[in-house]
Amino acid sequence: MSSLRVFTLNNGIKIPVAGLGVYKMPDSESSQKAIEYAISIGYRHIDTARIYNNERVVGNAVNSGIIPREQVFVTSKVWNSDQGYDQTIRAFQTSLHKLNLDYLDLYLIHWPVISKRKDTWRALETLYNDGKCRAIGVSNYMSHHLEELLGYCKITPAVNQIELHPYIFGNRIDTINKCRQNNILPIAYSPLTKGEKLKEPLLIKMAAKYKKNAAQLLIRWCIQHGFAVIPKSTVTSRIAENIQVFDFEITSEDMEILDHLNAGLATGWDPSEVD
Repeated sequence: MSSLRVFTLNNGIKIPVAGLGVYKMPDSESSQKAIEYAISIGYRHIDTARIYNNERVVGNAVNSGIIPREQVFVTSKVWNSDQGYDQTIRAFQTSLHKLNLDYLDLYLIHWPVISKRKDTWRALETLYNDGKCRAIGVSNYMSHHLEELLGYCKITPAVNQIELHPYIFGNRIDTINKCRQNNILPIAYSPLTKGEKLKEPLLIKMAAKYKKNAAQLLIRWCIQHGFAVIPKSTVTSRIAENIQVFDFEITSEDMEILDHLNAGLATGWDPSEVD
């Protein structure tokens, strides 16, 4: 299946190029069915977090028997109020219990909490060394956060999950470059701008050239930049469309146009302004 295209992380673990984000999906049967549908059509990465309050249904879907658990890459994250060394260990155990899994494929610091992030990272290193998760990383770390982390970490983060799409690309260049210099994979969340730009005439017209829609164009843009990508949808037709992105390539000319759409659009908290 197309979603089995993978990137290799800096510790040799493989992560699917395209996955399913579940931000704001409720803890409900309908969410579980949407995730199960995604798995059934080829999604192999499900990205959740403690603060999403839907780890239970993610675990139910992963454990539903559609495919063996080891074929699904599961990510979760430690929330801000759970940070600190001991608290992070406990938060991880709680997430694992809710997911009803024996291990996580990837565990992330959700946000760089200024007074706690060093101890939190130390906890992630412990979890990794104890074999509780196959890879560890961060989310919403800007270049200065990464610079600080690289100064004390014993294990380099495997990924940095940040908001990425053409409308914020220019604001993220320094962070992307810092990731690439240190073999940290950028993962694009909110690649579809939470829908804010999907009706832009330029995107619609450009996508039509490739017989695709605006969402598929934005996802493909991420992939061609070497980002893993986790678009979110609960609508089965869109879930299916969002991994039908490996049968076309955006031209270098169109990539250049998209790269220069930057409008500083952060659709959630902007970590360059929030510490």
